[in-house]
Amino acid sequence: MPRPTKCRRVCYFPEVLEFSPTGAVSGEPIVLTFDELETIRLIDKENLSQEECGAQLGVGRTTAQKIYETARKKIADALVLGLALKIEGGEFQLCSGSTDFCYKKDCIKRQIQKEYKTEKGANIMRIAVTYENGNIFQHFGHTEQFKLYDIEDGKVIKTELIDTNGSGHGALAGVLSAVKADVLICGGIGGGAQMALAENGIKLYGGVSGNADEAVNAFVAGNLAFNPDVHCEHHDHEHGGETHICGDHGCGHGHCGNH
Repeated sequence: MPRPTKCRRVCYFPEVLEFSPTGAVSGEPIVLTFDELETIRLIDKENLSQEECGAQLGVGRTTAQKIYETARKKIADALVLGLALKIEGGEFQLCSGSTDFCYKKDCIKRQIQKEYKTEKGANIMRIAVTYENGNIFQHFGHTEQFKLYDIEDGKVIKTELIDTNGSGHGALAGVLSAVKADVLICGGIGGGAQMALAENGIKLYGGVSGNADEAVNAFVAGNLAFNPDVHCEHHDHEHGGETHICGDHGCGHGHCGNH
């Protein structure tokens, strides 16, 4: 009986999920999984060794080497054959920053966990809002602050501001997971970030503008106006106009053999 696949730890979701060359030939796109892309990022961009990459992924060096070689072969095929490249799927879990090993000593998710006291009771809902000068900031991936609202018995009992320190789209979802957010209210948001929120079990209410406090009060009252098909104009160009929303992948959804 084959051994179950062990989930690979991925730091964050990419902001671009599909690459299509000009004049691409007809044919099925090549699919690069999230854990395969992570090995490319760690080894080729971050200059980690295969052993360090394996430790970051939570697997052995040999496994990391095999994932990396598969990823390089897929990228080579896409370039040489002129095929589109899509990033999706794989056996992975999104890192929350709680791991003992991390090659980034300044990991924002770990900093958040240490700096902010975000414990909450079982009956409390925590809402995060992209925030700037009292209003909902309209570009999720560029937000410099979240405002957190703790809700109990239909009332706001606590608020707190947290800084993001320039984290990107996918990493911001990890920040929200680190502070135990249940809901995000925001303006525009890209497909990769939506996928990352779904992986972390964070409910998205996008396409909202105006005063942040008023939006939260409207949410609590059950009459918040939001766009269930929200997208980000900046990412429309990169994704070919598609919004990729998926909560049906990764370890949190039972796709790994060791769950």
